[in-house]
Amino acid sequence: MPELPEVEVVRRSLQSFIKGLKIKKVSIFNRNLRYKISKNFSKTIKSHQIISIERKSKFLLIGLNNNKTILIHLGMTGKIFIINNYLKKIFKTSFYYENQLSSKHNHLIIHLSKSTKLIYNDVRKFGFIKLILTNQIKQNKHLILLGPEPLTQKFNEKYFKKKSLKIKKNLKNFLMDQKLVSGLGNIYVNEILHYSSINPLKISNRLKNHQIKKIIKNTKTILLRAIKLGGSSIRDFRGIEGQDGYFQQNFMVYNRDKENCKKEGCSGKIKKIYISNRSTFYCLKCQK
Repeated sequence: MPELPEVEVVRRSLQSFIKGLKIKKVSIFNRNLRYKISKNFSKTIKSHQIISIERKSKFLLIGLNNNKTILIHLGMTGKIFIINNYLKKIFKTSFYYENQLSSKHNHLIIHLSKSTKLIYNDVRKFGFIKLILTNQIKQNKHLILLGPEPLTQKFNEKYFKKKSLKIKKNLKNFLMDQKLVSGLGNIYVNEILHYSSINPLKISNRLKNHQIKKIIKNTKTILLRAIKLGGSSIRDFRGIEGQDGYFQQNFMVYNRDKENCKKEGCSGKIKKIYISNRSTFYCLKCQK
């Protein structure tokens, strides 16, 4: 599933291609995604202009000039294709990248000005598209319970310490809990804990102050680096413009079971375990 860096890369790509364009027509081929696309979706957005492309956690928010926002969650296999007939190009974004656009799984097409189309394609249909009021975004049920984003100032040592003492979980599950910190997923949590030299099974209320500082610092550093590198190409994530994500070349532990630890001066091996049914990778020697 795309995590914060991948969704941010998609947001930036969408902004460069569709911001300012006008919606000419909407074609819906299948309303039955994770949640049904509303019957008034097409009528409500037709003839209106896209004025903003935002991201909240792992959600995309396409703002229109009629106080409506299109809320998109890509789920496991959701992808957005941008077709520009004038340039005769197809721009793709996908956590599970496909070289060919299979119309079989196209569920919605938004026809835009300047000979442009936005296509939502989703094989497993775990993603969803909803229409919400822009001035009520903060009250939306999908967004209201989200914790602070890790790249904001709200995600700081004071906040982390307060929550970690109150909610006693192993650190892997703590960082994966979207109500505590939003946007992190399995890949980046593995990497953050390795850079912080902390065992993913360590209970949150047993952290020392210097360990909390490490987690905060490494979370921000790793996410910013991943965004700069275009995300991670696990199952070949690519941005709208078709570029690979290169952060996977910097993985220290993720998907490296039984391999040598890359940390300088460490002679340990990477071990794979499962925490809450999620694959977890850590160094037996340097992560205490």
